[in-house]
Amino acid sequence: MSSLLPSTDNEQRLHPWSWLFVLQQQVQQLLLPLVALLFFGSRRQEENLFYQWAPLIVVVALVTTALLQYLTYRYRIGADRLIIRSGVFERTRREIPFARIHNVVVHQSLLHRVFGVAELRLESAAGDKPEAQMRVLKLSQALELEQLIRQRGDVTAGEGDAPPTTDELLALRLPELVRLGLISNRAMVVVAAAIGALYQMLPRDITENFIEQQGKQAVGYASQLHLGTTTLVASGVALLVTGLLLMWLMSIGLAIMQYSGFRLSEADKRLTVERGLLTRLRSSVARRRIQAWTLREGALHRLFGRRQLRVDIASGGGHEEKQGRALKELVPLATPAACDGLLQHLLPQLQWPPSQWDAVSTRGWWRLCLPALVVTGALAALLVYETGPWGLLPLLWLPWSAFKAHRQVTRMAYNIDARRVAVRGGWWNRWWRIAELDKLQALRLDRSPLDRHFGTATLTLDTAGALGAPALQLRFLEEQRARELMEQLGREMARRKLRW
Repeated sequence: MSSLLPSTDNEQRLHPWSWLFVLQQQVQQLLLPLVALLFFGSRRQEENLFYQWAPLIVVVALVTTALLQYLTYRYRIGADRLIIRSGVFERTRREIPFARIHNVVVHQSLLHRVFGVAELRLESAAGDKPEAQMRVLKLSQALELEQLIRQRGDVTAGEGDAPPTTDELLALRLPELVRLGLISNRAMVVVAAAIGALYQMLPRDITENFIEQQGKQAVGYASQLHLGTTTLVASGVALLVTGLLLMWLMSIGLAIMQYSGFRLSEADKRLTVERGLLTRLRSSVARRRIQAWTLREGALHRLFGRRQLRVDIASGGGHEEKQGRALKELVPLATPAACDGLLQHLLPQLQWPPSQWDAVSTRGWWRLCLPALVVTGALAALLVYETGPWGLLPLLWLPWSAFKAHRQVTRMAYNIDARRVAVRGGWWNRWWRIAELDKLQALRLDRSPLDRHFGTATLTLDTAGALGAPALQLRFLEEQRARELMEQLGREMARRKLRW
């Protein structure tokens, strides 16, 4: 073991500044209640003495809790596991075998980087929270512990083996980050979320009055200028284009902040992703833990000649995924050739892309546009009742919906060989899903009333932790073919050992 790590004989504490980061997280969670308490306390301090001392009491309680967590948290590095003790009144002892750790995340915010520390998260295949969250360690110790977990978690590694060499598989430069920002358009999501949050937080009458006043001022200013129709239309178009440009610039900035320094590397059959400008994130996972692979290609991806590669891991990372910390995005953006080459490299025993795809039944393709038909019909009926014949305009969406449904069904296909199953779908937004047969856990055959009418069925394949979207399904199969595939895959699953 490297000399950077503490001795494995005795229990160790976290970094002396760890209580400060625990306090920071607690303050972030209680920020709104604290602000409200300070605001109302300043207005009612003459009425009740409690409002004068309540903020100080809360702060003291938070600091005390953070210090107690630091003083009672202990960890020890065993031969094959990590032992953690924590708690004051309710004491907890966790023993985490290195072989059970599926994902290791080293997280560094801007404050972490100032103090030269990092947060280490260890994830297994169960639960929606990390098995251990070590907040915080010295950065050098966190990286050494990550390396130690890699080596001791690999049951095939020898005791005296040399450190594995690291191969860089992909790096994103500035031009790719610019393309990623233009394709993702994350600023629109951020702005929409901010507007929704403000609308929910502020009283409705204040919001409506503000919008009404600003609208009247804008209309009054435009009427004073005495602009013609052409000028007004040109001005509206110019404002729209300016808004889109600002959105794209903001999206590019967000992409640079999130993916700056992106690097995908491989060492000893383990993949590691590093990214982030201010907040650095380093996440690693063993290749054998990956349950399914997903290639995505939207309309803007095709315009720029790019794709995205995501993975589903046998790891309980639900909470981490919501915060963007789980290793899901293996390749945020790359050329189709690079994605295909990376898949072929990581799955050398498989053939990718397949030489031939098996098509599904196209009977009843219009089933895919039934939701749009119901929603559009109900909306049109409501608008006709309110506004008259102009309410029929939403029905113009139906031809596009039908065309899109037909294109989607004609592009659905699958390919099954001796080692893996691949499914493709989508048309405007295309996708490909790949899973090894050794990772399959269960099969399910479904037949809806429409399936029974058209003689089709849906075969769903389940893998450990493969919760990504779209589902790993073979839809619109002929019933006889679906049953044959279910029997074939069932025999393969029975004679194979599950690898996850």
